[in-house]
Amino acid sequence: MAQQAKLTTADGKEVAGYLKAAEGGSSRGAVILIHEFWGLTDQVRGVADRLAREGFTVFAQDLYGGKVTKNPAEATKLMNALDMRRAAQEISHAAEALRHRAPGTKVAVLGFCMGGALTLAAAAADGHLSAAIPFYGIPPESVADVKKIRCPVQGHFANNDDWCSPDRVNALEKTLKGAGIPAEFHRYDASHAFCNEQRPEVYSPQNAELAWKRSVEFLRAHLG
Repeated sequence: MAQQAKLTTADGKEVAGYLKAAEGGSSRGAVILIHEFWGLTDQVRGVADRLAREGFTVFAQDLYGGKVTKNPAEATKLMNALDMRRAAQEISHAAEALRHRAPGTKVAVLGFCMGGALTLAAAAADGHLSAAIPFYGIPPESVADVKKIRCPVQGHFANNDDWCSPDRVNALEKTLKGAGIPAEFHRYDASHAFCNEQRPEVYSPQNAELAWKRSVEFLRAHLG
């Protein structure tokens, strides 16, 4: 059953988002889903529903306090107003709350665009995460020291991307592997945000489906 939710940590911290229980019986583990700079949209909720159908408990976290937009300029303002370090800590609180809700649960983080950058930032801030899957997002060095990541990383990046350019992706992969972090990177002949089916100008169904299959297999391998 899906619902708007506030998860609570053991010491009473609340985190807001969209909670979807795993379908098909027992949960394979929990996934925190981090939205793009548009906010927690219906499209993101759809991704959460899809992950739940794969057998995961999913919490799509709302980092904007309920604000959502379709306007790129407004989305940029919302993203720029977000304290990225604090957001990474809030993701860590969500992970803690999921473990408090179901003790023993392994938790992964998966995010797109801004959420991809925050996926890596959260993994650098929280040594208890079991996996991190960033989609076309890289955090600034001022936000996160990715060498502090302690969980396996599977990255998905587009070759046609001015933000996460191929040079930046190559540098990130080199940094992670140089620090001994298990990192599996996939590159696609596609554009930034190629997995968002609500953006037909960049959506690449074949690449999106391949990235999805790889992500689900990675989650199953590391969440159990």
